[in-house]
Amino acid sequence: MKSQIVVITGANSGIGKAAAFQFAREGNTVIMACRDIPKSQPVKDEIIRRTGNSRVELMELNVSSFGSIRSFCSAFTARYPHLDILINNAGYFNHGAPYTLSEDQLEITFATNVFGPFLLTQLLRDHLNKSEDPVILNAGSNIIKHFFDPSLKINFDILQGNHPEPENYKVYHSYRDSKMALLMLTFKMADEFRKDGIRVNSLQINGATMSKETLNKLTPGYRLIARIQNLFFRSPAYTANLYYQICTSESFKHLTGKQFNHKPEVMQPSVEGAGLMESWKQVAGASKYPVYADHKETQEQLWQLCRDLTQHFFQSAEPAE
Repeated sequence: MKSQIVVITGANSGIGKAAAFQFAREGNTVIMACRDIPKSQPVKDEIIRRTGNSRVELMELNVSSFGSIRSFCSAFTARYPHLDILINNAGYFNHGAPYTLSEDQLEITFATNVFGPFLLTQLLRDHLNKSEDPVILNAGSNIIKHFFDPSLKINFDILQGNHPEPENYKVYHSYRDSKMALLMLTFKMADEFRKDGIRVNSLQINGATMSKETLNKLTPGYRLIARIQNLFFRSPAYTANLYYQICTSESFKHLTGKQFNHKPEVMQPSVEGAGLMESWKQVAGASKYPVYADHKETQEQLWQLCRDLTQHFFQSAEPAE
């Protein structure tokens, strides 16, 4: 396979690290877009040592910061002639954390999981358009299964500024909503980018085993839950291989605007008004995603919100003065 230029956000641990290793092992140029450079440097060195591929670069990127995204894109586009694969892997899910704002005064989970990837993708769109076969892959989550409940909707009213009831805030709910929003963006962006030949897809991740370092960051109660989950989750390398397949395999070359499961197969929207047995199959299975993700009005509302929040930043990829 022809060597490609690949950007992977959050590539210093977990699935991102495993994906960086796999793409590097296959001879690609891999840009590890990471927030913590000192922590990430040993990971980069390890990947180069183990793969024998020196075309692995570490570049600073805080996906929750619009300024950091613009600086990263300016540096990347100045250094590389095009971009073949963008994997929006970085995410925020801090069990038990209080309501927190990003430096742009946005709820931190949405800033990292939704608004940041939107801006990053917009700023790299021209460079993706220079590729012979550009592809974007967003890291989703099976947490969106909560939206099989037809009464559940994304709350857009608590994403900017201070929370009206911070004592009622739960990171779990924000993470759930952000992953549904990211799937909606995947579908909307696929339509917007179709004319450019840029494929945009999402992978529904069922979880991956957590490292000891990640476990130690959790509160004791959540750490116990995570240790139990680790007994059932697949390794990061398994999901990294799915990233690789979806982005490079001939089997997926013609697909855009799709949600993939862990097999990997294209998932279909759920059936509204399904009976009890069918509803249970949808929740327990891996063939359906909640039909709420296809709700056009909500997609448009989300798209416009993303544009409004980032408009100032994607006028130019040059760093702010």
